[in-house]
Amino acid sequence: MTEETPGFEEKPDVPSGATSDDAAASAESSEKEGTAAPAGDAAAKIAGLTAQLDQVRMALNERTADLQRLQAEYQNYRRRVERDRITVKEIATATLLTELLPVLDDIGRARDHGELVGGFKSVAESLETAAAKMGLQQFGKEGEPFDPTIHEALMHSYAPDVTETTCVAVLQPGYRIGERTIRPARVAVAEPQPGAAPAASKDETANDEESGGPEEGA
Repeated sequence: MTEETPGFEEKPDVPSGATSDDAAASAESSEKEGTAAPAGDAAAKIAGLTAQLDQVRMALNERTADLQRLQAEYQNYRRRVERDRITVKEIATATLLTELLPVLDDIGRARDHGELVGGFKSVAESLETAAAKMGLQQFGKEGEPFDPTIHEALMHSYAPDVTETTCVAVLQPGYRIGERTIRPARVAVAEPQPGAAPAASKDETANDEESGGPEEGA
């Protein structure tokens, strides 16, 4: 049995015949192998974190697109609700004012006959003012061209002094709210006499007067 000599340090195994430079190179190679493993682990961790970041970014883009779609749908919903609210209000107003038209007709007839006096006159004018504030507009005048989209012809005749179908009397005024007609004007119309020559326009008449009348033929 041999005794260990104090202070003796083990040295790396060196092949027989190797020089001191070979031993140093072997030691340096061992150190490099020891540091290469941690560097590889760090690269793998970075790759994993990059993959996770890409997934998070993808999920964020999807959630952002969902949010934008929901916001657009909400804006469309708000516009649709507002449009429906306005439509319902217009229909309700038109329905109410349509029920008041016979009363307004009676007021008009009373005014034409001079019976709109006293307290009845004040009430009638207040009612007409309130209807006007709600958007009710009266239309229909004598002498205007007949328009089947806003006029309803109840009487028909011929007249020599008209050049087109014309409203010659308003039997019942028409009413509209904005662009919506709630009752056409009921009128009596007159047409030009059949076979009558068309009347000359004012411009042609003025030109004839300035030139001294039509030229006589040779």
